[in-house]
Amino acid sequence: MKSIAEIVDLASAYYGSAVLFAAIDCDVFGRISRGEFDATSRGMRMLADACAAIGLLEKRGGAYFNTPASEAALVPGGPADLTRAIRYNRDVYPAWGRLAEFAQSGRPVERPGIHLGEDAARTKAFAAAMFGRAMGIGKGVVPMLPPIEGRLLDLAGGPAAYAILLCQANKGLACTTVDLPAISAEAAAYVARFGLSGRIECRAGDYHSDEYEAAAYDAVTIFGALHQESPEAIAGILRRAHRALRPGGRIFILDMMTDETHTAPAFSALFALNMALTTENGWVFSDAELKGWMREAGFQPGETMAAPPPMPHWLVSGIRA
Repeated sequence: MKSIAEIVDLASAYYGSAVLFAAIDCDVFGRISRGEFDATSRGMRMLADACAAIGLLEKRGGAYFNTPASEAALVPGGPADLTRAIRYNRDVYPAWGRLAEFAQSGRPVERPGIHLGEDAARTKAFAAAMFGRAMGIGKGVVPMLPPIEGRLLDLAGGPAAYAILLCQANKGLACTTVDLPAISAEAAAYVARFGLSGRIECRAGDYHSDEYEAAAYDAVTIFGALHQESPEAIAGILRRAHRALRPGGRIFILDMMTDETHTAPAFSALFALNMALTTENGWVFSDAELKGWMREAGFQPGETMAAPPPMPHWLVSGIRA
């Protein structure tokens, strides 16, 4: 329950987000890391002061320094670089200003296709953001999975970050990642950059309707995709995944999920709105709902496991019965 003071704080919470987005766009953290930051201009000095005020920078004797977390996560190329992922939040920031419009219409306020091929620049930026985000998440999630050998089908694989990490971790693995043509083309470029073109096939397709080779795969992954689908679409995707797996094959589903109330974790409940603002059927389902659809498709679901912070993703695995 919020106090009056907390309600007032909440009303201006977006100030901090705007400061973070601007600081990344101006490469404040990278410039400080390289010793190139110049705070003599009024605007840059005020932006740096705001960063210090909210704990993104330290200010000592008139000079600015990255915090340990900022050095790791907000310097491009840092060990926990989140800059591309945060730029995705910046890109959807205008849509959140139209939340009341969504609440009254129930329809997305932005065309879903704008970042999936309609606009080349937005598509490339979206793929870069998703790659950075998935690499960060995947480095914590992939060690949670058992060893995987043979053939992996990665559905809605985006720019192939998870496929790359899985192939790096499993030397006997070959992967087919499937996504829309524009995203698949971006994925192929990332795969080539990591020298894995011989082990990862980036297939253009649509997991809403594609039929895959029957009983041809040892594992299926669906990471961070089903929150944009209706229950009916999820059921169909899982049925086709079941058909593609060999008997005893495993499915791994990573996503933002909630408990049965759809209100906790709070971030996941808010993320449901983010998806609804930008996709036709976006939402966040509960892990209990997911396991029900898995059983209907012929899977025996396992336990729900929480992925490592900072993102509250949950991982559910299942076996092809």
